[in-house]
Amino acid sequence: MYRLSIVTPEKVVYEEDVASIIAPGTVGYLGILSNHAPIITSLKPGVLNIKDNAGSEINFAISGGFLENSSNICTILADSAEFANEIDLERARESLARAKQRLQNAAGEIDTGRAEAAFERAKNRVTLAKKD
Repeated sequence: MYRLSIVTPEKVVYEEDVASIIAPGTVGYLGILSNHAPIITSLKPGVLNIKDNAGSEINFAISGGFLENSSNICTILADSAEFANEIDLERARESLARAKQRLQNAAGEIDTGRAEAAFERAKNRVTLAKKD
């Protein structure tokens, strides 16, 4: 068991003792259990899977950020984080369609990196909302 805090620029989204997490690192998903070695890593848009102490799973859509783990305290600083069951699927689909359209019509007039990041965030939210 260890302490997990998920913090966005707006608020502390989640703060509880947990059994484990699986987070979307930039080089692949990584698991954190109690007494994990200290680590700092960047995160990409993806699903953050939490197993609480009762064995229940909680999923968040996160849009990137950083994870720090040390001395059984794990902190995730995320650009955004949403509970899977709070994602508005229709709104997420609309965002995905807009992002896809922006990328298809990109003729050097948009910031392609930013458009691709928006597409990945929207795709992640749609995928997770469908599973929930």
